[in-house]
Amino acid sequence: MSLYHVWATAMAPPEALIFRGTHLLFALVLVYLMFPVAVGTDGQRRWWGIDALLIGASVAVVGHIFITYQQITNRIIYIDDLTLADKLMAVLAVLLVLDATRRVIGWALPMTAMAFLAYALLGTDIKLQVLLEQMYLSTEGIFGSTLGVSASYVIVFVLFGSFMEKSGTGRLFMDFALSITGHTAGGPGKVAVVSSSLFGTISGSAVANVMVDGPITIPLMKRTGFKPAFAAGVESTASTGGQIMPPIMGAAAFVMAEYLAVSYFQVTVWAWIPALLFYVAVFAAVHFNAKRVGLMGLPRAELPRLAVVMAERGHLFIPILIVLVGMSMSFSAPLCALVGAFSCLPVALLRKSTREGISWRTVIDSLQGGAKDALAVAMACACAGLVIGTIALTGLGITFTQIVIALAQNSLLLALVLTAMAGIVLGMGMPTTPAYIVMVALLVPALVKLGVATPAAHLFALYFAVLSAITPPVALAVFAAAGLAKASMWESGGHAMRIGAAGFIVPFMFVYEPALMMIGPWTQVLPAVASATLGCIVLAAGLFGYLLRECSAWQRAALIATALLLIKPGWLTDAIGLALLAGVLASQWAGRARDAAPASGD
Repeated sequence: MSLYHVWATAMAPPEALIFRGTHLLFALVLVYLMFPVAVGTDGQRRWWGIDALLIGASVAVVGHIFITYQQITNRIIYIDDLTLADKLMAVLAVLLVLDATRRVIGWALPMTAMAFLAYALLGTDIKLQVLLEQMYLSTEGIFGSTLGVSASYVIVFVLFGSFMEKSGTGRLFMDFALSITGHTAGGPGKVAVVSSSLFGTISGSAVANVMVDGPITIPLMKRTGFKPAFAAGVESTASTGGQIMPPIMGAAAFVMAEYLAVSYFQVTVWAWIPALLFYVAVFAAVHFNAKRVGLMGLPRAELPRLAVVMAERGHLFIPILIVLVGMSMSFSAPLCALVGAFSCLPVALLRKSTREGISWRTVIDSLQGGAKDALAVAMACACAGLVIGTIALTGLGITFTQIVIALAQNSLLLALVLTAMAGIVLGMGMPTTPAYIVMVALLVPALVKLGVATPAAHLFALYFAVLSAITPPVALAVFAAAGLAKASMWESGGHAMRIGAAGFIVPFMFVYEPALMMIGPWTQVLPAVASATLGCIVLAAGLFGYLLRECSAWQRAALIATALLLIKPGWLTDAIGLALLAGVLASQWAGRARDAAPASGD
């Protein structure tokens, strides 16, 4: 599977239906090989014959597309009748996609797709033949643009991440974070924030990020005094942000580029400042909580030195630079990722410190790992195609837009809140990419109609699909981190929500102030960034009750009010917020002076 996509990226892919069909065939066969229908108590596969039959059916479904490709491209869609074989294969294709998606990511997305299909059949006058044709014989259903993104972009970037991981870049990220923040107050928590933001650039999965970083950072946090639930909250929140952290975001960012018909590099430009605001707020939350509780960092003697880390392993950053420079020079994102992937191992071989363990087996393991990691996204995109195809066929998107506008009564804030709630609910049950796709089809048009800039509306939907990973009751990143920390899931989720509170506000910020997406002149961008950054830091201080010293109740309330005033665009609110902040700072300085007075007298 990996080698096919390497070839397609290097040599240019075939026609859409052939390329996406091959991608889906690889994914279906691997899912049925790796996720058996039944497993016995001894861990062995049961009922192998069923999986073998389903593999044969997968080959037949995609093979039918290949064999009848000329007839499919020459026929008049929705006019020419389907053959009996077309109908049988279409039904089989839908069932296979639903089943394989269920095996990989659970029931939520397949049930959503079934509900939409049922609506098309039972709630409208659309004929079964037309629905089957849309789903199977066009590039508007299963083989739609979402599966195209998975085939063209996602698997290549997943391969890039796999090669980076196997070349030892994960250790570089961890040592780099330890060297710059490990000694400060709450150092291990800050290490989790920095390393997770870096690892997120090559992962794109909150849970995968937790499972790589968590086994190292969570024990470090607990050792220096962090409560287990708070440690889980820090790791899950920091890992979740990786999906919105350029230069290499999660899979949904590639879908966003496809929908907006812009380069992936442009999406990363829009996402930079909102992502940094998120991580500034998380970093500040860890710092203020550590200062309030009195948590120290790790002894410097136990930490790697930055100069040594960069001298021994810093060259492993080169593949990321290759991708960044290539995309900035307008080369295609998949080609840049491919070159970056195949530079990982040669770069690792440059120094003795990173050469150990690198062999031809590493290449094979990286190719295998990339294909395996791409399966969940491939099946999610195919299943989401059923939803998108139904929406396009029934006009349901227009209906939803009208409903949202009616409920919001032309209030943009209310429409944003409704969209945010929908994103969190959808994201609870399905991965970020299909949750974002459904929101784009149903809710984003309403935001655009209410005057939101199109890129801001899409990024808003993406953010809330991402943040569902830390929003109870179904918070997958929190589940993973709480398990590692041996902490209560609910308590961990509460901490994650508080640590990531600014993340829930940042999307509203860039909707009302597009300058935060670097849209507009620098004279607007710089003041907006300064105000928003200060607002995020002050919000963390208010939520955790510490600025220069522990805050009183009125100071915490004033800090939260200050944050909201600074976050809201406009010079008047900024001025009021700064005045409030000055009052709190003056009160805190006076308090510190009173605390120090007895000591100087003694």
